[in-house]
Amino acid sequence: MDYSLIVDVYEKISSTTKRLEITDYLEELFKKTPKEIIDKVVYLTQGKLYPDYYGIELGIAEKLAIKAIAMAVGVSEKVVNDELQKLGDIGEVASYLTSKKKTQTKLFEFEGEKLTVEKVYETFDKIAKATGEGSQDVKIKLLQSLLAHANPAEAKYIVRMVTGKLRLGVADMTILDGLAAAFCGSKDFRPELERAYNLTSDLGGVAKAVAEKGLEGIKEFKIVVGKPIRPMLAERLPSAEEILRKLGKCAAEYKYDGERIQAHKMSNGEVVLFSRRLENITHHYPDACELIRNHVKASEAIVECEAVAINLDTGEMMPFQELMHRRRKYDIEEAMKLYPISLFMFDLLYVNGEDYTIKPYLERREKLREVVEETDRIKIAKAIVTDNIKELEKFFQEAVEEGCEGLMVKAITTDSIYKAGARGWLWIKYKRDYQALLTDTLDLVAVGAFYGRGRRAGTYGALLLAVYDDKNDVFKTICKCGSGFTDEDLASMPEMFKDLIIPHRHARVYSEMEADVWFVPKIVLEVIGAEITLSPVHTAARNVIREGSGLAIRFPRFTGKWRYDKAPEDATTEKEAIEMYQRQLKKIAET
Repeated sequence: MDYSLIVDVYEKISSTTKRLEITDYLEELFKKTPKEIIDKVVYLTQGKLYPDYYGIELGIAEKLAIKAIAMAVGVSEKVVNDELQKLGDIGEVASYLTSKKKTQTKLFEFEGEKLTVEKVYETFDKIAKATGEGSQDVKIKLLQSLLAHANPAEAKYIVRMVTGKLRLGVADMTILDGLAAAFCGSKDFRPELERAYNLTSDLGGVAKAVAEKGLEGIKEFKIVVGKPIRPMLAERLPSAEEILRKLGKCAAEYKYDGERIQAHKMSNGEVVLFSRRLENITHHYPDACELIRNHVKASEAIVECEAVAINLDTGEMMPFQELMHRRRKYDIEEAMKLYPISLFMFDLLYVNGEDYTIKPYLERREKLREVVEETDRIKIAKAIVTDNIKELEKFFQEAVEEGCEGLMVKAITTDSIYKAGARGWLWIKYKRDYQALLTDTLDLVAVGAFYGRGRRAGTYGALLLAVYDDKNDVFKTICKCGSGFTDEDLASMPEMFKDLIIPHRHARVYSEMEADVWFVPKIVLEVIGAEITLSPVHTAARNVIREGSGLAIRFPRFTGKWRYDKAPEDATTEKEAIEMYQRQLKKIAET
């Protein structure tokens, strides 16, 4: 398959902000793609070579890309750097210089040879897997060989891909829509594909199965130890009364202030850990692996737990920020000593060949108790079953006093299965922040920025933040936030967001405000405010409360908490923001 076919679609996608058009372009591309390489086409379109849990990245820094471009087009690195200063996009630089080279010489090297998807993917794979002494030179030569064959448009996307800046704005659900339309005849079949994706977290694998066997291929998907299951998510409510009205008799567990981990124990004794974003974080927690290996009494198992930093001297749980010191590449042994952890187990998804995601909560919990041998460092999450408001409120206060965020309250009905990848009312968050008018925090996605003035000149003065509309898979603005940032935050933000900058509003962002700089929606941060108000400017809940108005956070302030553990789709939803606003009205009416 000619690589130019993919590139033509990428160009079309980059020129639109309409999701339906993007889906149509993807459907067209998938229908043209040979079945044996459709997984590779899907991965490339995601900007990767494998599912995230493989942990394989291309790993080409901009400096190395500059060297490869210079060698491929026969100019100095200074020329490439100068063009980068003018154009601001390394991909556009590769495209421009390749075009210039072709017009200047009739006998352009390799003229007439076309790049194929197979060749591009194979070369990318070699680049990603080149390690050790001399690997940088190998990576540069491999990239140079691709660029020497590439036309200007191909050069642009090759360089963007290897430097991690593809930025097409194509979400996983949009790809599933395209696959369902291409191979099942309608986007209405997306839920079936989504279920397979939720069990394996492998979009390329889903693509290959549906392309080769249609829906029958999708029905064959099962849980595989070593492949992460997309995590189940919760809704939120502010009071014990509302929670019990919603669920009736239910289970309440401590909501620990740590990092959610999905642990896979294999029959050979190997343990693999995945974050809630499905990253392989095994390297960061060798002590957690040891605890799972020794105290999960099953040959094969998939369990979920919360890793919490603790003070070994007092047994007290430490704040979430302490745990983030464990996210380092080097000196892991030292980090283990400085920031020891305990594991609090809260769910069982699979054990010894049996799928427990399809079993009710209480059955999963009972089996978890059988499988886990508790010690002072690995415990079952503390929980009660109740239908009493006062008992639930008391348990909530106990959780907060012991250093937890609050409670996770869970349905115990016969249909209380583990809904992988879904957010719903089977699980409800009850956090301590929800007790006042808006002492509730929101996890918001940075979608743009505004340049600073005065003391903030040279950096960003404020960020444009958005909630997630999970129904339409888009991000809608809710505030412009410039308060709460430390001098260190302000100084680091340009570098933090550098690789996420795009020249126009992202296709998945709905905004009537015009930011100075637009970002790919990726970084999540925690924000607090005075209240939620109606807004003529912001697009969150536009026309839901009042015609022509959306919702905004009044006096928003950054809490200091960058939520690197959360994907943008894990941010506060538009629906949650609406519910917060409605609860405010109720409280005001009561007073």
